[in-house]
Amino acid sequence: MSDAKIVIIDTGCANVSSVRFAIERLGYDVTISRDPAVVLAADKLLLPGVGTATEAMKNLEERDLISLVRDVKQPLLGICLGMQLLGKSSQEGKAIVNCLGHVDADTTLMETGNLPLPHMGWNTVTPVNNHPLFKDIPENSYFYFVHSYAMPVGDYTIGQCDYDKPFSAAVQNGNYYGVQFHPERSSKVGAQLIKNFLEL
Repeated sequence: MSDAKIVIIDTGCANVSSVRFAIERLGYDVTISRDPAVVLAADKLLLPGVGTATEAMKNLEERDLISLVRDVKQPLLGICLGMQLLGKSSQEGKAIVNCLGHVDADTTLMETGNLPLPHMGWNTVTPVNNHPLFKDIPENSYFYFVHSYAMPVGDYTIGQCDYDKPFSAAVQNGNYYGVQFHPERSSKVGAQLIKNFLEL
């Protein structure tokens, strides 16, 4: 379908394989790697993550990936925790974990009123300014979320979701993109979003 070099950065997180399968279902070849030469030669990069920011940043550090991810010039898509890692910091209980700093935002525990945490299940995302990441995705489409922490809405927000209060469901700063939901688990609209990113 395309000879683009697509690389999933091997963060050691559990959802790496499901992201790979989602890309392969679209007809693309994809490599999972933490080799700097492979990562830097890619046309598109994905940074998936599940679990805690502490564990994920530790994995990136142990694999010498922090400076690598900070230096990439090609489009990179952070997924779920991968999006939160693009921010300045992430709250974890009472601790604050320093993150990669590509997006000028801090991830904090969601204030959900009487709604349960984690925010888990299907919710709608409202794109901002017809952002190309949401091209050909119908209005009020549902995406699959599992998270307790979120980034606030700001200048970097390209998709917004409400769960008692609004939060950033998708962000962008330059070549860095992030989605709080799991596109690889979001059926047809998730597949379309991955396709849009790969064709940006």
